[in-house]
Amino acid sequence: MDEKAAAADLMQMVNGYQVSQAICVAATLGIADELKNGPRSSDDLAAVTGSHPQALYRLLRALASVGVLHEGAARQFSLTVLGSGLRSDAEHSVAPWARMVGRAYYRDAWGELLHSVRTGENAFTRAHGTDVWQYRIDHPEESLIFDRAMSSFVPAVAAAVLAAYDFSRFDVVMDVGGGQGALLAAILARNPAQRGILFDQPLVVEGAGAVLEAASVADRCEVVGGDFFAAVPDGADAHVMKWILHDWDDERSIAVLKSCRRAIRPNGTLVVLEAVLAPPNEGARAKFADLNMLAVPGGQERTRGEFAALFAASGFRLTKVIDAGPRISIIEGEPA
Repeated sequence: MDEKAAAADLMQMVNGYQVSQAICVAATLGIADELKNGPRSSDDLAAVTGSHPQALYRLLRALASVGVLHEGAARQFSLTVLGSGLRSDAEHSVAPWARMVGRAYYRDAWGELLHSVRTGENAFTRAHGTDVWQYRIDHPEESLIFDRAMSSFVPAVAAAVLAAYDFSRFDVVMDVGGGQGALLAAILARNPAQRGILFDQPLVVEGAGAVLEAASVADRCEVVGGDFFAAVPDGADAHVMKWILHDWDDERSIAVLKSCRRAIRPNGTLVVLEAVLAPPNEGARAKFADLNMLAVPGGQERTRGEFAALFAASGFRLTKVIDAGPRISIIEGEPA
């Protein structure tokens, strides 16, 4: 690549936030859902979304220039394969995540990334004066948007994990920090003789009943509220944690793992579902996710060696790592 071409590519990266924000606006307005039945004019879309006609047209034509939409004659717009991922009914919908990362409070945290890099401190706390968890408690509308974003990933992640890992050997599976139970419901549905324990904060698990009922597993699943830093329930021979440890620094992650170690059966299995950082110069997705952990919750993504060290400090031994897809690996451990 010559210097001129390299500069052009670098400029595109520098301006990447503009594309991201444009997609976030389109997702918030529900543009993809309005286009799912065929092309519509920008004026028509402005009317149904309550938008300024000319400003919306400028947004749509910009998105068409990067392949999210297609602009036809007379300002008619249609979805591309790429843009179809913004439909709310898409199998792998990106719309809930796009809506979340476009929120002002989320962007403001990234705006303090320089502070984090210089000090090692959390950017979100610098921007808002409190951590992201308390902020969402104080702003329940943001908590709802966050929960929807996280839930949108579960079907694809659950399918990938279940294809790569056999849960049938466990009698009782506990999902630690399992939200409203979508992942655990998928595991139990695959294994009809199995029982489950869903454990998360009391306010979170209040909404689990509908999820478990919809999967026809509610009669086999106990729902427990609590604080995983203090203790987790006894009685499970498999403890599953999806995207929990990356939210926290080593000290807090070890606290969660020690809670599991105290509660897990002597021959139990720890199943951690996280991204595993690739060697140098590879794995951009996970490494930028790691920057997100630095900026927003204050945690980190980790290498296999770093997971092994966490496990050892908590009374576990790392036994295997299974690559289950682009966003998830299965890091298995057992009591040491």
